[in-house]
Amino acid sequence: MTITKSPWVVHYDGSSCNGCDIEVLACLTPMYDVERFGIINTGNPKHADIFLVTGAINEQNIPVVRQIYDQMPGPKVVIAVGVCASSGGIFRQCYNIVGGVDLIIPVDVYVPGCAARPEAIIDGVVKGLGVLAEKQAALRKGVVQEDVQGGYIYEGTYDETGTLHTGGTEDDDEKEADGA
Repeated sequence: MTITKSPWVVHYDGSSCNGCDIEVLACLTPMYDVERFGIINTGNPKHADIFLVTGAINEQNIPVVRQIYDQMPGPKVVIAVGVCASSGGIFRQCYNIVGGVDLIIPVDVYVPGCAARPEAIIDGVVKGLGVLAEKQAALRKGVVQEDVQGGYIYEGTYDETGTLHTGGTEDDDEKEADGA
């Protein structure tokens, strides 16, 4: 797999035992050295390509998770690390736990484990890079993609002049150009 750019990762801990967080930090140490893939950990979602979530989601972190997700530029990839981020894990039956992050925002890659091992996290991030490449290719082609609220982010295809065509017939495009 060739990496065309250095993806930046923003990490958020929902409400967990911190086991997965320690493993995420272990990925940054020289023993695992995730930076060899060009991956950089950032604290600013406006610079991030990948959203790495650990821990279950409770009522208090729903707006925070949505805000981080909304602040990230597209295309973006969400990775749920550990069983808690995937489904709520051992905290699922707690009164304040909503469940996994996939109930709040769309998740592209799930990394299993309790706590997820650094090798599994790195594998999940590398798989996320493949998803990011697919989303970038779809963006260049103008394929329809939905956002969290179900609205369309972009739709149609661009021709060689850079004009967006929205999937209607050529007659419809001509009517739009004529102002009809």
